[in-house]
Amino acid sequence: MSAPRKTTSVKLVLLGEAAVGKSSLVLRFVSNEFQENKEPTIGAAFLTQKCNFPDRTIKFEIWDTAGQERFASLAPMYYRNAQTALVVYDITKPQSFIKARHWVSELKSQASPGIIIALVGNKRDLVDDDESARKVAEDEGKQLAEEEGLLFFETSAKTGLNVKDVFMAIAQKIPEEQKAPSGGLRGAEEDSRVDLNSAVAGPESSCAC
Repeated sequence: MSAPRKTTSVKLVLLGEAAVGKSSLVLRFVSNEFQENKEPTIGAAFLTQKCNFPDRTIKFEIWDTAGQERFASLAPMYYRNAQTALVVYDITKPQSFIKARHWVSELKSQASPGIIIALVGNKRDLVDDDESARKVAEDEGKQLAEEEGLLFFETSAKTGLNVKDVFMAIAQKIPEEQKAPSGGLRGAEEDSRVDLNSAVAGPESSCAC
């Protein structure tokens, strides 16, 4: 009889300019849905989702922060004690990439040491339909990720392209003795230790939707 999977909670925060698709990425990941005209997030939204590996389950506790400038001062409350972060920009809006650089810099200087950051260029579907719509080259994103030691993906919340891949990649990067955070806005529900590097994600690895 196989041993039950261990479960650990991982706090994840999404940061990025307004209207880059942060909430749509979370909705696609959690519910496998897309809403064409999603209302802007006010303050922050909280959702959870589990990713199952052959020998462990990762429970993401996801804080989706508002991108409007008036909410920027609240961001430290949400990334405090976060083990992971998604910094999202819109590949059709160069200003959002500049803002993404800012968030990466702020996380590096003020968030938890060793925080795992994924840089995500969203709205790939707009470029697939019309290459001239691209305003941020994929190589620019790759270069920033390489310089700062980040994961990098281009995604489409609309089609689902690479959305689950981002979260699975983050789960695999969690250090062996990563613990769920204590304190902050929401404490961990479990404090178990799991070895996330003992197996590479394979056919039995999945994120439940």
